[in-house]
Amino acid sequence: MKNRWTQLVLGLALAGGLAACTALTGESAGRNIDDATITAAVKSKLAAEHATTLTSVDVDTVKGTVYLTGNVPDRSTKRRAGDIAYSVGGVDRVVNNLQTRSVAGDAPDVHLGN
Repeated sequence: MKNRWTQLVLGLALAGGLAACTALTGESAGRNIDDATITAAVKSKLAAEHATTLTSVDVDTVKGTVYLTGNVPDRSTKRRAGDIAYSVGGVDRVVNNLQTRSVAGDAPDVHLGN
């Protein structure tokens, strides 16, 4: 009997923990893990690029949308970073808020999924 109570308490604690994760972020634990995986993959691909300026790009992912922020030297590097991010599986959209050093006030580039 004591074993069943222990199982019940542990089961309720697990369910409560998962519900709390959803309540705090508004997303399920699975969606948060997917977004974290996408962010890690984008950062990895940017770091693998030979343009060392791409390693300073900040990457955030929310509901499959990747947000790129930071500074890059020129427009072609900005475009390249957006293309790399969009090439990662699971990415629905890329909002490229990277600023170029040559032109201040660039409008963000947005890549939309199919």
